[in-house]
Amino acid sequence: MKKQIIYMVCATALLSSCHIYKAYDRPKDIDTSGIYRDPASATDTLNGDSEENIGNLPWQDIFRDEKLQSLIIKGLENNVDFQSAQLRVDEARALLTSARLSYLPSLNLAPQGTINHADGATSKTYQLPAVASWEVDLFGKLLNSSRSAKASLLQSEAYQQAVRSSLIANIANSYYTLLMLDRQLAISESTSEIWKENVRAMEAMKVAGMTTEAAVSQAKANSHQVEASLADLRRQIRETENALSVILAEAPQTIDRGTLESQIMPDKLAAGVPLQLLSNRPDVKTAEMALAGAYYSTNQARSAFYPSVTLTGTAGWTNAAGSAIINPGFFVLQAVGQLAQPIFNRGKLIANLKVSKAEEEIAKMNFQQSILNAGREVSNALYLYDASSKKITEHKAQVVELTKAVEYTQALFHSGEASYLETLTAQQSLLSAQLNEVSDTFQRMQAVVNLYQALGGGRE
Repeated sequence: MKKQIIYMVCATALLSSCHIYKAYDRPKDIDTSGIYRDPASATDTLNGDSEENIGNLPWQDIFRDEKLQSLIIKGLENNVDFQSAQLRVDEARALLTSARLSYLPSLNLAPQGTINHADGATSKTYQLPAVASWEVDLFGKLLNSSRSAKASLLQSEAYQQAVRSSLIANIANSYYTLLMLDRQLAISESTSEIWKENVRAMEAMKVAGMTTEAAVSQAKANSHQVEASLADLRRQIRETENALSVILAEAPQTIDRGTLESQIMPDKLAAGVPLQLLSNRPDVKTAEMALAGAYYSTNQARSAFYPSVTLTGTAGWTNAAGSAIINPGFFVLQAVGQLAQPIFNRGKLIANLKVSKAEEEIAKMNFQQSILNAGREVSNALYLYDASSKKITEHKAQVVELTKAVEYTQALFHSGEASYLETLTAQQSLLSAQLNEVSDTFQRMQAVVNLYQALGGGRE
């Protein structure tokens, strides 16, 4: 009868603990539908244009400038943050190995020796045992610990990918910023020469009585303003070069680079289907692995309610057996089985389980939020590319028209049919339009970089 009761208790415990053996599975209520906004369609929501995804492409296919590629390679080799992320992966891999080794018995050699002296007599005893201990994982304690370590490893690998993606994006953005500033500097320098020539022409016209001193002073003031903008652009170039050098783990120095006009960017940006974010996007993967780790922690909290079984064995030699002293020693073998069932700490175990369930629910909400954040970044990058492309078209047309306007107003001014103010306004408008066109080109490049990173790019 007693044996039957024991069997029933064990069977009940095993049946009630089935959940703690179950591996993590992505929750069914995690929603990935409609997280992209279509930048052009009236339906607003972009469910995914195709299975294509520029985040799956090698970064060399996106950033084709050879000088930029060499900078990215240098950054991947030298950047401190990326090297630290690689070491974090090594740490997590070592912890996973340690967790898996927990399934094996532990073996220790514990030699002991004793010397006793009493009533003029000396006795010497020794023990040379090897002690083996093995925890039988009946209720998934070690199993869930190993699975949690595996989730931590995947989380570290996702973090490494995030650092890699961010590093490539930062280098590309810095490089394109330098190209934009170079082009703006060239335009401003050309404008500065035009203004200097205008000042000389105005002074000659003043001598001839064709204009006033006020007009000459206004021309000089505008020339000085352009010169001041040149100094500011050179400062920005120097600071951007310094920042990029630090990213490459080098002392601040001049960055070898190409030109804005020579850059070749993808004609079409493919975002892929939203579900790809779950496998590509590193912060989404990190959030999901955090959820998996919380799930296994909850399972470990559940397994704490069940007995733990430990088998211990000792084998070795000794010359001590009770009061008798034997020399040489003889072989001793001992085996012990231990079962520990929590009784009086059940309240603490219940509290730990509630905390684990709460942490698992928080991790689940963070996972869903990370998907929404990723969708927002993809949507923003798609719209930035679309908007900057349209702006480039309009500003190019504006530059063409303003160039004509400057030529016409200058001709009219020299013939006395237009005022100096009209010439000044036309030249200032042309400079502004030219700088805007450069800025739009940079924004479109930036949109490519942002979308590549938002889709989890940066992998091999």
